[in-house]
Amino acid sequence: MAGMVEENHVVPGVVSVLSTILERLAERNDAVRGRAVAPHHRASAFHGLTKPSISVRSYLERIFRYAGCSLSCYVAAYIYLDRFLRRHPAVSLHSLNVHRFLITSILAAVKFVDDIHYNNAYFAKVGGIYLVEMNYLEVDFLFGIDFELNITPVMFNSYCSILQTEMYLESPPCPPRLHSCSTEEDPRSSGQQKQVAVHLVFLGHS
Repeated sequence: MAGMVEENHVVPGVVSVLSTILERLAERNDAVRGRAVAPHHRASAFHGLTKPSISVRSYLERIFRYAGCSLSCYVAAYIYLDRFLRRHPAVSLHSLNVHRFLITSILAAVKFVDDIHYNNAYFAKVGGIYLVEMNYLEVDFLFGIDFELNITPVMFNSYCSILQTEMYLESPPCPPRLHSCSTEEDPRSSGQQKQVAVHLVFLGHS
């Protein structure tokens, strides 16, 4: 694919389990979805007119292959999505908005978590949207979470545990791996703790 760099073919567990959670949530909400979000609502920008032909799993795997994000970014994106939905209870993830929420939350995460990352134009290409839309969605999403991007080590590990549990339910590990869940916050090593936690729990599981 011209102009895009493919990073890796092996899809790690964190990507697989996150796609499973979001696919299941979107399918459930599709079945019960009532009236659409009001046009003036912040989440209306994420609402597409038609369901994308690419599945959530394939879309997330595409992001993984081309965006070059650290594994921690996918956990952070999951946290940001949860924050958005908690702040806007009238909003639900469904097939018409989940892809845009996904690419936008990962963009926000990669800028906060990773020191080196691609720009918005590249992410727009990966996500299959125009740059102007990517920029607009990013701003809308950040306002939607009140720019609350900070994630404590305890919170990060808590969400890791949620994803880990989901992964184990899908396919029990053999043998079980240790989980580096810290119960004390150490700001001097929070970034390192996050990377270690994700690698111990998810790397190599698919």
